[in-house]
Amino acid sequence: MARADLLLALVKSGAGADDLAFRRAAEALIAEEEAKKHGVLANQLTDALTRRRPQNSASKVTSLTRVEGVAALLHEREPERQISDLVLPGMVRQQCADLLEEHHRRDLLRSHGVEPRHRILFVGPPGGGKTSLAEAIATELAVPLLTVRYEGLIGSFLGETAARMDTLFSAVRVRPCVLFFDEFDAVAKERGDTHETGEIKRVVSSLLLQIDKLPSHVIVIAATNHSELLDRAVWRRMQVRVELPQPTRAGKIEWLKAWSARTGLDFGLSVRTIADRLPHVSYAELEEFALDVQRKTILSGPDASGRSATQQLLEQWNKRAGADTNEP
Repeated sequence: MARADLLLALVKSGAGADDLAFRRAAEALIAEEEAKKHGVLANQLTDALTRRRPQNSASKVTSLTRVEGVAALLHEREPERQISDLVLPGMVRQQCADLLEEHHRRDLLRSHGVEPRHRILFVGPPGGGKTSLAEAIATELAVPLLTVRYEGLIGSFLGETAARMDTLFSAVRVRPCVLFFDEFDAVAKERGDTHETGEIKRVVSSLLLQIDKLPSHVIVIAATNHSELLDRAVWRRMQVRVELPQPTRAGKIEWLKAWSARTGLDFGLSVRTIADRLPHVSYAELEEFALDVQRKTILSGPDASGRSATQQLLEQWNKRAGADTNEP
């Protein structure tokens, strides 16, 4: 049965001829049915909402699985990582806990006329865990992770990108999900930059307007390595701003311990020694190193020495780091 607050909002907005409020309430209702796996009813509601509007309406709403060309705009997958799998600063972990509580208890908030926050900005260096944290939030909320594919979104002709953007946002707004924009500065650059074309500026304006109109069951997470390039309006729209710094020595030790416990991998060296010998790696690189050790140990047979594999790979990684440092 549909939630009472959604039905009440639907009736009130319809009686008051508030078209925007009616559409948002209807979209939230469709999203609820999608989440309950009531696909037939969700499609019927979607069709009814679509027929309610003129066929040339820019805000036409259709189901994600039925939107033509949407596969080129989004990569969808079921998330697996959990918050507990990640090494996070205390403040970041608290920010995530607060956000998740708002969405788990959204009925209470809505009974007071308040929506949970759903626009988040992740800032940090490459490999710092931004993508992993977006996936973990999707896991905790039991919703799919939808990653925007810029190669499908950005067009070469005037107005093409805005049209594709309409398709993308119309598709996602009727289902609970995490909509993830990696390298957000690629599409949300500062409009005051004199080197950017007028088309890019129009794209940024259209993107921000689309994000503003999304209902709260669509959690938008934008990630960037270059926060200084973002348009100033982006900062105003993001309700939660999360900074993910480079891993500390203690953070790397904690990560290696957790990895060893989860996988059963014996590195053969203390995790403190490994952390000290990999001083400048990100969490993504640390995971790559651990996987390298795991592969080498498996391929070396049942009597393989984890210590030998770890030492050999530490030498290779240090040589690679030295080569990277010496590059012009």
